[in-house]
Amino acid sequence: MNTDPLTGQPLPPTAIQRILYLAPKVHVYQIPPATSTKGYQASTWTADNNKRQIFTARLRILETSIPGPGDTEKVTTTLLLEDPSTGDLFAAAPYTTPNTVEQALDSSRFFAVTVVGEGRKAVLGMGFEERSEAFDFSIALQDARRVLGMEKNPNATGPPGRRAQQQQPEEPKRDFSLKDGETISINLGGLKGRRSRPDSASPGDQKTEQDALFSIKPPPAAGASPGAGAMPFLPPPPSAKSVKEERRRSRQTFEQTPQDLGFDDGEFGEFQ
Repeated sequence: MNTDPLTGQPLPPTAIQRILYLAPKVHVYQIPPATSTKGYQASTWTADNNKRQIFTARLRILETSIPGPGDTEKVTTTLLLEDPSTGDLFAAAPYTTPNTVEQALDSSRFFAVTVVGEGRKAVLGMGFEERSEAFDFSIALQDARRVLGMEKNPNATGPPGRRAQQQQPEEPKRDFSLKDGETISINLGGLKGRRSRPDSASPGDQKTEQDALFSIKPPPAAGASPGAGAMPFLPPPPSAKSVKEERRRSRQTFEQTPQDLGFDDGEFGEFQ
């Protein structure tokens, strides 16, 4: 027959109990009160060669479900620290709020657990020897919070019971899609300082803007007259025949006659 983990009294026959987590060995510490609202420092528990350790216990997380009228049921979850040899209860911690178990600020293997007994409350330190055990313990508590309705965000993950800041409300999603008739204006960095040209701009303004864009003016269109700014066509080069004829005429023009050299071909004729 199932019994209440806190009082030891028998439960109804329809009650269902299941173990969410079991650790064969955890170390229990008598810890000083928290010195700040942020949480607990595990380094102070293990100082002076574990001077504050008081017990080595077996840890069980026990879930109890009691069916009620209709489809209702009452679900409770309790952390039990028991003697590993005899199974006697050493301390119990009803998991009623997330702050019942708080992870230490400086270690993922140590937790502060609020236990109750005989109408009194106390905060004990609890430490795992392996990080994997502490991780599984945190996952089991996360599942328990989801069943007990403590999780505001079912997909939330993280250490249990850490005195976390109040969650900020999510911002409503905004629609940034363009509506009918809306346009986007883009400012290109390479055209900084230019102003958009109105549709009624004159051809002269367009030419001025084109000259500002190009550092070298484009060549004139084919067939443009010299007066319009186009360069005249150069005459074709002379042929080889015309060059020879020109050289021959030059030699004839500058060739000197006997008279130019001082010879007289007049009355005396040739020299005797």
